[in-house]
Amino acid sequence: MSKTVVITGASGGIGSAIARVFAKNGWNAAIMYLNSETEAFELKSELEKYGASVYCDRCDVTDSEQVKMFIKNTEKEFGRVDALINNAGIAMQKLFCDVTDEDYDRIFDINVKGVFNCCKVVLPYMINNKSGKIVNVSSMWGICGASCEVHYSATKAAVIGMTKALAKEVAPSSINVNCVAPGLIDTKMNSNINKEDIDLFVEEIPLMKIGKPDDVAQMVYFLCSEKSDYITGQVFSVDGGMVI
Repeated sequence: MSKTVVITGASGGIGSAIARVFAKNGWNAAIMYLNSETEAFELKSELEKYGASVYCDRCDVTDSEQVKMFIKNTEKEFGRVDALINNAGIAMQKLFCDVTDEDYDRIFDINVKGVFNCCKVVLPYMINNKSGKIVNVSSMWGICGASCEVHYSATKAAVIGMTKALAKEVAPSSINVNCVAPGLIDTKMNSNINKEDIDLFVEEIPLMKIGKPDDVAQMVYFLCSEKSDYITGQVFSVDGGMVI
């Protein structure tokens, strides 16, 4: 029986790259989207061309009831949940003193509470099966912090802390929980950065280039494969050497 992966924020650049890697390796895919319905169903069609079975539906990760329904439908569709990729997230660049209460609540709801909700709903299935892989997508800024992204950096640091603590708690059930911390990746989320700023940033990257979504996707897939069975509670930087 094919394994099943649940991917949040699957319609984005990194999320869709992750979905493609799993589909090409014979996994079933349950893909969530929030606003990008057209992109999500285009991705569904693409994954099906690789031979994958795909469940695609809208789900707000900040709403625990919607997450419960999505996972219930996934289990009904495929009979199992083997891996969860918590990829959904938003970025927000502002001076710290300009961050509003609404900004703070929104970014923590999506980037932190969303991870909490999805893990909490999926874990009973994994614990019952005594197996499972969870990969949380953080950011290099969750490790070292970023000017004008204090609230964003704080959410991504929280994801790292959650990863480490949860890994210890569920390890006795043979569940692995790890984290990937991407650097500057060529995605729509970073399309607002002008070329001059990107060029300046690249000068600081030891490998002298920005990353591709597939760079992150390949690491995520490794962490969900049998090759990572003895790895848990770790943070893997995919950033060209920015954080060493």
